[in-house]
Amino acid sequence: MTRRLTVAQALVEFLAHQYTERDGHRHRLIGACWGIFGHGNVAGLGQALVQAGRHTMPYLQGRNEQAMVHAATAYARQRNRLSAQAVTTSIGPGATNLVTGAALATVNRLPVLLLPGDAFATRPADPVLQQLESPYAGDLSVNDALRPVSRWFDRVHRPEVLIPAALQAVRVLTDPVETGAVTLALPQDVQTEAWDWPERFFADRVWHVRRPAPDAGELDRAARAVRAARRPVIVAGGGVHHSEAEDALRELADATGIPVASTQAGKGSLRHDHPADVGGVGHTGTAVADDLARTADLVIGVGTRYTDFTTASGTLFADPAVRFVNLNVAACDAHKMAALPLVADARTGLAALTGALAGHHVAPEYEGEYTAGKQAWQAVVDAAYAAPDPGARPTQSQLLGALDAVVGDDDVVINAAGSLPGDLHRLWRSRSPRQYHVEYGYSCMGYEIPAAIGVRLAAPDRPVWALVGDGTYLMMPTEIVTAVQEGLPVNLVLVQNHGYASIGGLSRQVGAEGHGTAYRFRDPDGGYTGDPLPVDLAANAASLGMDVLRADTVAQLRDALAAARASDRPTCVHVETAPATGATPGAQAWWDVPVAATATRPAAVEAREHYEREVAARRRPL
Repeated sequence: MTRRLTVAQALVEFLAHQYTERDGHRHRLIGACWGIFGHGNVAGLGQALVQAGRHTMPYLQGRNEQAMVHAATAYARQRNRLSAQAVTTSIGPGATNLVTGAALATVNRLPVLLLPGDAFATRPADPVLQQLESPYAGDLSVNDALRPVSRWFDRVHRPEVLIPAALQAVRVLTDPVETGAVTLALPQDVQTEAWDWPERFFADRVWHVRRPAPDAGELDRAARAVRAARRPVIVAGGGVHHSEAEDALRELADATGIPVASTQAGKGSLRHDHPADVGGVGHTGTAVADDLARTADLVIGVGTRYTDFTTASGTLFADPAVRFVNLNVAACDAHKMAALPLVADARTGLAALTGALAGHHVAPEYEGEYTAGKQAWQAVVDAAYAAPDPGARPTQSQLLGALDAVVGDDDVVINAAGSLPGDLHRLWRSRSPRQYHVEYGYSCMGYEIPAAIGVRLAAPDRPVWALVGDGTYLMMPTEIVTAVQEGLPVNLVLVQNHGYASIGGLSRQVGAEGHGTAYRFRDPDGGYTGDPLPVDLAANAASLGMDVLRADTVAQLRDALAAARASDRPTCVHVETAPATGATPGAQAWWDVPVAATATRPAAVEAREHYEREVAARRRPL
């Protein structure tokens, strides 16, 4: 039996029948398709979506192609990678706008399906509108820019190619090791071509998401290493969340007393008030976690990629005899840091390791040491959150304290760039596994607002907060319109600090003197050191359809945050923050940003001297 459909119609029908299954629970794989239509996809996928109807494949209208990918990626993260969304664009600029979003998804190992239109396969005219001409390759198109940022790429240049291409695309989307951005480039003429498709292509297909168990030999070696360690520490990464392994991690910590530090992606793996949770680790980590890391003789990585922020650019794990055990579903990550690999699903591997360590517990002195360190750091957080003068302008850490007092366990706090990721990683008290949503694999400005939409679509009952500075807001505020259109009550906390405050501080540290980082008028000498620009971002958010609450003081901020959480409308809380006080803790570990090796200005000379002292501590595990 066959059905005569266009390529686009067949693709939509196929995607509507794909499911994932893990632990006996079934999930629809592609929950919806985002789209902006142009001549490269309107007659193909556009027509197919309207013909299929919202019950077969819901359609979501975006305003910016990059933002649509961000929303879809955040949706997949919230759904623990068991469901994803598709994104369709026209050819040309619509397609190339996908590249940044695709890179973010692939870096963070999150599934998203990209369906960009492409130039004519039949080449009726050469070039057609928005076709990239190449003097060395006749089959090149702008979509080839998506190859290096996609985990799977294919071009459907004939109707029958769709069957193997679509199956391979879904295989990668549902693979816990291989997943990321998947691109099916769809020439605009092929999208509209009809073909007789086998009915079996449209049957329900369930993709089992496996939980591989650890090898017995690897498990034995890992357990022996843990038993021999005097000062072990666990580094929990994003793989804990993707595997839904939080309970298994807690059981291991309860049984052994091993302290748990977390990466940006892994924060919330344990509740902040669990006795073994010592907070974030690395450049943006807590003092207690970083002190433990510096003196650890064994580091147990669970679902982490060991980025430079986690390792403090190779300077954090300082014990000359330190060893690593890495539990990871991806072998490439399990072997990092010259580790003893434990290649397995995080939840399965943690349960097996807990069993292999039965009866083992760290020394009481070590447990007492990190417990005291945890208590000391909580006092630091309390001081940073405290705002003794309710009539004063809040600092950024006081803003987080006010938000902490308003949110519940179900709230989701989203951020990606600026100084907020550092303050959040050090200070935020995560109360549930998915409360902390900081995208720091790509740290992409503009991610937060579309991500809030994606999270709200994935978890309609969870209050969502997008925290952005003015620099990030100006990158991509357009999806506010989408939130208003869809009636999604996302909350936006818009922090006005007149420029790229985080990179401005870094610029001064590395001797670049804050050049080009402030949103100010030019001074007579040509620099941007004049008065702040007279922009009104709150008015801009209001013009896009948001309710806006302005907060000039700590008291007003508290009231505005409470009102925003209670609202059933998209709401923006606009606040201008004061400079950080001495109560706000800074970085607890180094991060490598190369400094000019020779310079004539004193700031750069001094920064280079500091850089050479720090970089001398770097070591590579062997």
